[in-house]
Amino acid sequence: MTNSELAARVYRTAHLTGTFLLRSGATSDEYFDKYLFESDPALLAEIGAEVSALLPAGADGLAGLELGGVPVAVAASRASGLPALFVRKQAKPYGTARLAEGGEVAGRRLVVIEDVVTSGGQILASTAELRALGAEVDTVVCVIDRESGGAANLAAAGLDLRPVFTMSQLVAAAA
Repeated sequence: MTNSELAARVYRTAHLTGTFLLRSGATSDEYFDKYLFESDPALLAEIGAEVSALLPAGADGLAGLELGGVPVAVAASRASGLPALFVRKQAKPYGTARLAEGGEVAGRRLVVIEDVVTSGGQILASTAELRALGAEVDTVVCVIDRESGGAANLAAAGLDLRPVFTMSQLVAAAA
């Protein structure tokens, strides 16, 4: 399947219209329901392969952000052979009390994996916490960049955003 065919399939599967409040606080008349493409095993495998192709050389692991980044990180882990870690929005106060599950963070070069990027706010918060725990993080790979300022916000924090698709690409592929 070509990248353009995959983009059209993602669009057809996950694009919704209506009025939606985004995590960033913005309102949109369209929404990409990531759970619709993340719950389709064949489609998720294709996406995982595309994410894997965007990973930088020298990465030690994939840091999937709760909740939508986790299935994408697992699919990319399967495609790349790199281990996946699961990063919570905040460390749980019980059990291991860790921010990231699935392995150690300190001393590793991690790639943050996210599903949809709008402003990049949660990525910035999670990356700051991962760095504070001793991880090296300089790359973020996402499935969809909504082209709403996230890339610039991440770049200001020293993060290179590598999207599988931009919103423009999805819309063009669906046309």
